[in-house]
This record gives sequence, structure tokens and C-alpha cells, in this order.
Amino acid sequence: MKDTLRHAGKRKQLVEVLIKKGIKDEGVLSAINKIPRHLFMDSSFEDHAYQDKAFPIAADQTISQPYTVAFQSELLQVEKGDQVLEIGTGSGYQTAVLCELGAKVYSIERQQELFKKTKLFLSKLGYRPKRLTFGDGYKGMEEFAPYDSIIVTAGAPFVPKPLLSQLKIGGRLVIPVGKKNQIMTLFIRKSENEFEKRELGEFRFVPLLEDKN
Repeated sequence: MKDTLRHAGKRKQLVEVLIKKGIKDEGVLSAINKIPRHLFMDSSFEDHAYQDKAFPIAADQTISQPYTVAFQSELLQVEKGDQVLEIGTGSGYQTAVLCELGAKVYSIERQQELFKKTKLFLSKLGYRPKRLTFGDGYKGMEEFAPYDSIIVTAGAPFVPKPLLSQLKIGGRLVIPVGKKNQIMTLFIRKSENEFEKRELGEFRFVPLLEDKN
């Protein structure tokens, strides 16, 4: 598959949809306008790639709805050079958005099949996260902590304590919390032991898998 002027036109229309839904962050909108989402999906979904919908990818996972990606990204308030930990690399689309925002991205994927595929694919597209790891997202990535922000792209039944502990003071954790439906939750670290919590509406994600080993 290629990226054509037709695709670029569809991306522009998608950005207009996101603006109407309330997304304001210029960096996030610019990233979505630039990244060829259709390349992150099975070719049979190409005609639908720029609809504001989630679609299946490998390993029973999904590529998130563009609005969800934009909403979570906007909440992070990424500044160029920020260290961002992503839990759930998935298709790599959210990773690419973070890279476009100028973040130093550290990402963990629990599904081996997806991890291998996405690592190769992001490199082909020219996106180079600082570290892509196959592992348990519940544990975070302690060796590169603390992070300016952490984004979780799967539904967590509870908030993993390691993620809170790996945030900088002033850092932001964006995580969908819940079993069947999730509440998008923002935690801002105010001090060593104090977090501000905000709940920001209901979303649906695939579950965040825990390493049972």
C-alpha cells in the first residue's frame, strides 16, 4: 500500500471531525494529519482507515479510534523532548503520534506477534522510539524512569502502582480504568505521595494483559 493524495485528503477530513469533537491541541491534530493510518491496518480495511472508528489488528487487538488516540495524546500535554512511557504498543499508531509530538518514546507490548511486527514496521516508516520492549505493562519500565508522562492504551481493571511510582513530580498518567467499559482517568503527580485524579468519560478498550509467569 502507498500513501496517496487521496489518503491525505481523507486525513484532512478526519482532522476536521476531531476538531468538531473538541480536540484542540495543534500538535496532535498535525500528527494525525501526517501519519498514514491506513498503513497500520490490514489492507482490507483501507477504505475505512480514516473513519473515526477502531478496527481489528493482529492478536485479537485493535487500532484505537482516532478520537481516542487524539484525546489521550492531548491529555498528556507532550512537549518536545519529554520522556513518555507507552503501555501497549499495539499497531504502533499511537507510538507514531507520540514520536511526531517530539517525545522520547519507551513502549511495552505484551503480545509477541504484535511486538515483532510493529517494531519492524515503525522502523520502515522512519519512526524510532527510544525503546520497544516485549513485556508486562503492569510493571512499567523502571530502568528509564521517571517519565514526564505515561499513556496506557488498554483497559486496566486497576491502576498499577509501578506506573504511578515511575512518574516525575508534575508528570501525567492517562489510563482507561475498568473491566467491561473503562473510565478515562488522568493522574497528575503533585508530590512523592500525592496525586490529583480526574475522571474524563467512558471509553471501551481491549483488556490490558498481565504477565502470568
